[in-house]
Amino acid sequence: MKKHYFFGIAAILAIACTTIACHQSQKSENGKTEEPTEAVVDSTGKLVIGDVTAVWIGDNWEDHKMETKLFPDAPKALIDSLGLQDGLPSSVSTFLVTSEGKTILFDTGLGAPQSRLMAELERNGIKAETLEYLYLTHLHGDHIGGMISDGKCKFKNAKVYVSKVEYYAWMDMEDNKNELQRKTMEAYKDQLHLFEFGDTLPGNIVTIDAHGHTPGHTAFQAGRLLIIGDLIHGADLQLNYPEINSVYDMSPAEAAATRKRILDYARQNNLTMAGMHLPAPAFK
Repeated sequence: MKKHYFFGIAAILAIACTTIACHQSQKSENGKTEEPTEAVVDSTGKLVIGDVTAVWIGDNWEDHKMETKLFPDAPKALIDSLGLQDGLPSSVSTFLVTSEGKTILFDTGLGAPQSRLMAELERNGIKAETLEYLYLTHLHGDHIGGMISDGKCKFKNAKVYVSKVEYYAWMDMEDNKNELQRKTMEAYKDQLHLFEFGDTLPGNIVTIDAHGHTPGHTAFQAGRLLIIGDLIHGADLQLNYPEINSVYDMSPAEAAATRKRILDYARQNNLTMAGMHLPAPAFK
């Protein structure tokens, strides 16, 4: 079966679009046909799409697979036909993006001992105390785990943005289900900014409703780059079968509908998708 995504030469991100869409010309507002902005990896290892640059940072740099049992909607015959019996290639990832002069970290991973988050930030000229913006796709532990240490902020000067729906959904949960979320949001209460879906954030980053995985799950668009958070956990399966959910999706029906909608949007607009659980790039 032909893949509907690609890993470029020394690819830093997975590009989730059809072959036709990736090379299709676009019409500008004045009606003139323009060639799409190509996604390329520069000599420093950054993905460059027009004026937007992105760096992939893995919380797990070793190969990582998700077990097929995490996708109970997928028939065994389908798993077998795709050759995925041993699991689906995946990752736990974050992204450092520069757009319109703003440098933004999207999510922080698990904060696992083997995480290279801090080292990679410093390699790119960012110290924890100098990070200005932190945008959160949602509040699961593998996305906010790197925000605090011993109950204190790691990014003490960063402006933290999370959707209003997501924030209040977690704050209203039973205490035994949201301890990490409460501690983390409390630590950052003086730096916290809540947004509505559709708002444009610093760096000209547009927020997109991607609810279903969690109540306020958010995708972010910077030019032709689309940060999709946990829209996809198993790319080899869900890119071609978006109706299939993982056990991590809190509202499966809504998650599947959102997945279809955003994948269609990405293909129609020739977007490069960066997902927190897309497979790690080959150069790692």
